[in-house]
Parts: sequence; C-alpha cells; structure tokens
Amino acid sequence: MANLRDAAMTSKAWPFEEARALLKRYEKAPPEKGHVLFETGYGPSGLPHIGTFGEVLRTTMIRRAFEVISDIPTRLICFSDDLDGMRKVPDNVPNQELLHANVQKPLTSVPDPFGEFESFGHHNNAMLRRFLDTFGFEYEFYSATEFYGDGRFDETLMRACECYDDIMAVMLKSLREERQQTYSIFLPIHPETGRVLYVPIKHVDAKEGTITFDDETGREWTLPVTGGNVKFQWKPDFGARWAALDVDFEMYGKDHSTNTPIYDRICEILGGRKPNHFTYELFLDEEGQKISKSKGNGLTIDEWLSYAATESLSYFMYQKPKTAKRMHWDVIPKMVDEYHQQLRAYPDQDEKAKLNNPVYHIHGHDVPASTLTVPFAMLLNLASVSGAEDRAAMWGFINRYAPDASPEANPDLDAAAGFAVRYYQDHVKPTRQFRLPTDQERAALENLIAALKDEKVALDAIAQKNADAGKADEPLPEVNYADDEFLQSVVFAIGKNHGFEPLRAWFSCLYEVLLGATQGPRFGGFIALYGVEETIALIEAALKGELAT
Repeated sequence: MANLRDAAMTSKAWPFEEARALLKRYEKAPPEKGHVLFETGYGPSGLPHIGTFGEVLRTTMIRRAFEVISDIPTRLICFSDDLDGMRKVPDNVPNQELLHANVQKPLTSVPDPFGEFESFGHHNNAMLRRFLDTFGFEYEFYSATEFYGDGRFDETLMRACECYDDIMAVMLKSLREERQQTYSIFLPIHPETGRVLYVPIKHVDAKEGTITFDDETGREWTLPVTGGNVKFQWKPDFGARWAALDVDFEMYGKDHSTNTPIYDRICEILGGRKPNHFTYELFLDEEGQKISKSKGNGLTIDEWLSYAATESLSYFMYQKPKTAKRMHWDVIPKMVDEYHQQLRAYPDQDEKAKLNNPVYHIHGHDVPASTLTVPFAMLLNLASVSGAEDRAAMWGFINRYAPDASPEANPDLDAAAGFAVRYYQDHVKPTRQFRLPTDQERAALENLIAALKDEKVALDAIAQKNADAGKADEPLPEVNYADDEFLQSVVFAIGKNHGFEPLRAWFSCLYEVLLGATQGPRFGGFIALYGVEETIALIEAALKGELAT
C-alpha cells in the first residue's frame, strides 16, 4: 500500500492530480465533520442525460484516487434540485398539454407525464438513480424537496435572511439593470397555486425569518423562509448548499465557470468554506451542439448501453475531461476497442503505468482481464458482410478465427457479438454506401482474388513488394491462409505493388467497395475471421457491381 500511495502522489493521471489538491485542503488538520464530502448536482427538469452520468463518474474517480492517498473517510452526495420550478416543458416527453398546465410548479409537484411516479421530479430522480445504480456507484441521494421541507436547510435559510443585503450585493453585480429591479435570492412557493414565484421581495425580516412579497395578482403575502415555503434562486442555491452541507468538492460544466466566484462568495457569506472545483468541457452532439436535457439531442445512457458494455462509456468519460467531446454513434466502437486494449496492457505495466491507465480509474484495484479476442470494429464488419441476425450466427465465424473461444470462456466477446449485430442492424445497415472500384482498384482486387486462390501468386506479390523496397533477400513468410499476419502481408503487398499512394487509399478502397464503410478493421484479420472463400465471393460480387446496386 505504501508503494501504491507513493506512486499515486506523483501520478499525472488527472484524478490523482485533483485528489492531491483536495488533500492539501486538510494538510493542517482533518475535517471536523470526520469525512471529506463530494457532491454532484442534478437539475431534474428533463430526463437525465449522459453528461449527468459523467459528472458522477468523474467525481467517483477523484474520490477513489483520494482514498488511495489519504485515510480520511469520504462521502458522495448526489443532490437533485427537484424543488425548482419547471420553467420549460421538455420536447422529448409525452403528455405535453399536462406539463404545460403545470409550468412553474416545483418538479415534485408536476404530474408525471409517464404515469409511473407521483411527480415528474420523482420520475426523473428515479431515472437518475437507476442509471447510477447500473454502474455500481456508491452515493447518497438527496432531494431538494425533502432537504428544504424537513428543515435541514432551515439554519442556512435563516442565516441568508440575516445576510440578505450582502448576498444581494454579490448577485446584483452580475445582473443587467432591468433584472436587478425584480431580483431576489429567495423564490417563494405560492401557498395557493403551488407555483414557484419570480417576484420582487418587499421586505425580509431577519429576526422572524420571513419574507413579504406581492404575487402576480398584487395580493400581499408573508411567508417563513423555512419549512419548504421558500427556495433559493439557482445561483445562490449552489453556494448555500455548499455552506449547509460543508461540501469539499464539486465539479460542473464549463457553462458554470463564470459563476464560480458568485457561488464561492455566497458560500463564504453564509459561514461556509468554498469547496475545491473541477470544471469540465461540455458534451456535444454530432453537429457540435451542446447536449441538452430539454432538446434530447445527443446519446442517452440507455442508447449507449444498447450497443456496448458499461465500461466503454466509463472509458469515454475518463478521456481528457477538459476537452469538449462529440458524442455520436461512431464513437462507441472506438471506445470499446480502446478500452480492451488498455485492459490487455494493464497486467504487464509497472505501478506507475497502472495508475495512469484509465482502467484503474474505472475499476479501482479489481481490474478484470479482457476476454474480447476479436476487435469490436472487426465484429461490426463481420456482422455487416454476413448479414448476421443474431450472435449465434456470429459465433460460426468467430470459431473459425479463434477455435478455442466460447461464450462461456469469453463473455466479453459473446456480449460484443450481440452488440455488433444490434449496432449493425440499427446504425450501419440503414446508412452504408458501397461504390464501384476504379480501374486501379479493380486490378488490385483481381490480384487479391488470385492471391487468395493461389499461394504462388500470394508469395510473388510479397516478393515483388520486398524487391521494390530493396529487400529482395528478405525471407518470405510461411504460407498459412488461416493466419491473419500472413493475410495482412498479402493485402499490404498488393496495395504497394499497385501503386497506392498513400497506402491508406488501398485500405479505403477495401472498406468502401467491399464493406460500404469509410473505415474498417485490419483487413488480414477480417479475411481470417470471415473466411478466405467468403472473402473471394465478396470481392467477386463487388467487381460485378452487385454490392453497389
């Protein structure tokens, strides 16, 4: 453990860098509350999206890293601001009229448009928790409705009454003049309509802990700020929550970064200590637009998990959190294969390299072995050319390539075969486009057919490639049409001999003419997996124009 901690104290992996910064927070004395508190926030105004998941995952990675370098206990709270008024009806949910009739009511007072839970807020909270539980996160769930209603926020709300002018001064600096005239840090919940009101506050009584305001009809009300009658505006809510819970760490998206000084100062005014922060770049959809809960653009967690295992999504989230990421379908196969590459590398790495390996931050000390012996990208292309309808059909090809593999011994491979079929049917088949070969490509493809039929043609191709490279004396490989390395040598040689410059133009031809795709697997491995005779038939069909039509 000592060696691990020493390595962690110098690791350049971003979770360890953030963990070391957090440890400095308590270098003089441990926290009086007895633990370090991590928090993530969730605004349940729409269905939870993949960015929400990423926030909890990345916070968990930093929490795990902290636990390696420190013996101070930790907690993680996922806080849902479900007392917030529903300002806009999401586009991607049913019963729009029902929701429009309840605009501005707290999300936990809005009827569930799905008819499954007591409110829309409860529905979205349940969705979030289901997503988080799928990944095995250790967290405590806090509902703002309960937090305000059962009195846990009362002390902070009373303190806010006492410091009202100071907090307002912080907020007013950030607002336009028109907004300044009506702004208040408090949002009363109307006793009769139940709506969250954005109205000016006429008077704040710090001693009594009440606010006085006129509703939209001009009727005057006085309400206690405690007991769930009043909530904070969202910016003051950040700082107030940090102060009330004594939060030590919270991360959020770049869109919050300009508000950080506001959150911090309000926390300090209310008697708290500002937490450590981590600002991550935003998630974008395929068009480069920010992913939005209300728009429903971008991939959802359920959509990702329909085509790949959970770990591939965790791997995606680990990568460069301070760089904006586009999330679209083509990302999934790449993440699957990269994740398993890292898994295979992990056992042979030294302690330092292991701590820098993303799989350590996904799995902690219990990093599994990969049983994916065929790359996911290759499985996708196999599903495409074979027209596979289920994973059983895929295994007929897989066992030709890896005769010792089985669904029982290779669960990763078995799952990936099923995912590949589904991904192909849903996202490759509807969009793939084959093209006819050029004259240069046709000659090369005919040469490849000949080489797959006759070992002399194959060896002659490799010999010619060697001679052109000034390596005529280099020994030729042993002929083995079941060996992907031999097949790759043949494919490579034919591309060189037919003058493809750069050589990737040859492989682009293979993918576009034979697979109807812009990219694909290592082609020698694909031939070994799909079968030599089957590949010959595929090329012949392409040369006849049957694939392109």
